[in-house]
Amino acid sequence: MMSTVSDLHPPHRNPGEFPPEEWAVRCDLAAAYRLCALYGWTDLNNTHISARVPGTGDEFLLNPFGLFFEEITASSLIRVDRQGNVVSGSDFGMNKAGFIIHGAIHLNHPHLHYVMHTHSRYGVAVSMQKEGLLPNSQKALTILGWTGYHDYEGTATEADERPRIVRDLGDRRLLILRNHGLLSVGETMGEAFVWIYRLETACRHQIDALAGGAELQPLSPETRERTIRQGLKMYGPGGFIEVGKEWPALLRQLARAGMDDYCT
Repeated sequence: MMSTVSDLHPPHRNPGEFPPEEWAVRCDLAAAYRLCALYGWTDLNNTHISARVPGTGDEFLLNPFGLFFEEITASSLIRVDRQGNVVSGSDFGMNKAGFIIHGAIHLNHPHLHYVMHTHSRYGVAVSMQKEGLLPNSQKALTILGWTGYHDYEGTATEADERPRIVRDLGDRRLLILRNHGLLSVGETMGEAFVWIYRLETACRHQIDALAGGAELQPLSPETRERTIRQGLKMYGPGGFIEVGKEWPALLRQLARAGMDDYCT
């Protein structure tokens, strides 16, 4: 039986100004910010994770530009409309790049409710390499079928970049933003988080292997293609390791780390 929101999250206080459905999404989003801090994927107060506000087609939640990820709580998240106006939240304001990048997805993919963008050490390193993610590890091969690329156009502050972000993502779940970082999308927060985890891990393996200085073991084209197909099946809906099912365990990990005060 599927867990309910109350099963997954620690006891929390809804301050009353948010509908229950929105509060549940806020708790998941705040938890993802805390997990980013726990995993070391933060860039001071830069980068962003967003969630669509339930019941709306064009409003989403972002981190206030001024708080570190480990400080984010459900009630501190800001609500942004399709024009980039902060309609509720904090005096800290909004990261404009977050609005451009995340708005591109939210306004064009109504079924993708969560978007995650990082400037992690290994993710940025791979995004700078001409060949991108190399097909030399199992971790990389199993996500290559889910991964696209978007060429760098400067700091993401111009709305006219949005159609190209949408085009380059296509029906995938991961996007390597060349010379910039990583992006994932999901129908649930757990899905978006685990996708970025898998890509981040593949990037870390690649950078570590290249740093070793030894020649990489090649794989045959047939083996590569077979493994890519396997990844599309096993990580997809109904797959034996369907992405996102790890979310309850990730929330328990936050609790063990003493970082489970995000539902406030």
